Amino acid sequence: MSRLLATVAALAVIVTSFGLNTNVALGHERRAVGPYTFVVGWINEPSYVNLLNSLDLTVTETSGGKAVEGLDKTLKADVTFGGSSLAQPLSLAARFGQPGKYTGYVLPTKVGDYTFHITGTVGTTSIDEKFESGPGRFGTIESTDALQYPAKLISNSDLAARLDQLQTLVIAGIAVGVLALIVSIGGLATRPRGVRT
Repeated sequence: MSRLLATVAALAVIVTSFGLNTNVALGHERRAVGPYTFVVGWINEPSYVNLLNSLDLTVTETSGGKAVEGLDKTLKADVTFGGSSLAQPLSLAARFGQPGKYTGYVLPTKVGDYTFHITGTVGTTSIDEKFESGPGRFGTIESTDALQYPAKLISNSDLAARLDQLQTLVIAGIAVGVLALIVSIGGLATRPRGVRT
């Protein structure tokens, strides 16, 4: 048992050291854009549906690696889901105490691939780049189903399907009730008046 605890503690130290080292960009796409290097991904990876996340953008000069500051004033960013053309603008902000690093928060509500579109200028270089999640780039938004414990939550799509089924049953029940009421009224109206039961 103590050997297992020692192994778990060692793994926790290793994982924590990755979190403390700001130079590590696991699951991010690195791309040369003119004389600059853009590193783009999610700020929290792995990334899960219905959990607040953010664009994680780092811009440095390709030669020398110097951080490029002030881009929250010259760049714009938006995010799209899948092949959708409906874009959600992101409020690009510099990360405090981390030169050349920027965020733009979003709450992903669907599992799948997302695309960050970054436009504007860096120095004299015009920027119009799309960074798509996927293999060899940055992670897709994943379901939280495998992480749920002790009870599994009903997903929004499952809940919507159940509500649709319930609505159908309620409408059918109302229709049967109205039909029974009409038949009852018809039976009372056609009953001979002089006969008592």
